[in-house]
Amino acid sequence: MKKTLVIIFIAILGLLNVNAQDIKFGVKAGVNFATITGDETQGVKGRTSLHVGAISEFLISDKFSIQPELLYSAQGAKYEDVDFKETMKLDYLNLPIMAKFYVADGFSLEAGPQVGFLLSAKGKLEAGGESVEVDIKDFVKGIDFGLNFGVGYKLPSGINFGARYNLGLSNINDSGSIDPEFNVGDVKNQNGVIQLSLGYFF
Repeated sequence: MKKTLVIIFIAILGLLNVNAQDIKFGVKAGVNFATITGDETQGVKGRTSLHVGAISEFLISDKFSIQPELLYSAQGAKYEDVDFKETMKLDYLNLPIMAKFYVADGFSLEAGPQVGFLLSAKGKLEAGGESVEVDIKDFVKGIDFGLNFGVGYKLPSGINFGARYNLGLSNINDSGSIDPEFNVGDVKNQNGVIQLSLGYFF
C-alpha cells in the first residue's frame, strides 16, 4: 500500500508540474478536533489529537494554486458516561488536494477532495480505574473519502497558517456501527475533523 501511495503522489506532482509557474515544498503540523457523525452518535464527543506531514504548492497564476498534501492524521471520537469512558482512535494517512483562491495578499480560500488510508484503529474502554484497549481495524473500512473547506494565510517568509474542516463523505463502518458490540441494521457513520495548522514553505 505504501508503494501505491508514493506512486499516486508522484503522478499528481508530475501532472501539476506541466502547468505550474512556481513550485514550493514544505511541512505542516497542527491540532485536530475530530468526531464521528451520523447514526447512533447521541452523546459522542470530540477527540483532540494532531496531524503532521508534507505539503507542496503549485502556483498556476497569481490568484490560483493547487496544494497536494500527505498527512498523518489522528482522528476518532469519545463517549463518556457516569461509569465509563470509551475512546475510538482512528489513525489515517490522508491525501488532500486543495484548490487555493487568493482573494487578498497572502489570504486564500481553499477547497478540495481527500482520500484517507486507515493505518490503525483502536478502541479504549476505561471504567472503575481500569482500562483495556482492543484492535478494531476489522470493523473500520480501509479507505475514507471526504471534502475539505478552509482558509489560509501565507507570509512572505514561508510561514503559513490554516484552518480547515474535513467533511467525511463515506461510511467508515465495516460492521454496521462504530461500536463492534452493536451491529444492528445499516448504521452509517462519517469522520468530521476541524484542523488548525502551522506550516512552512522552504
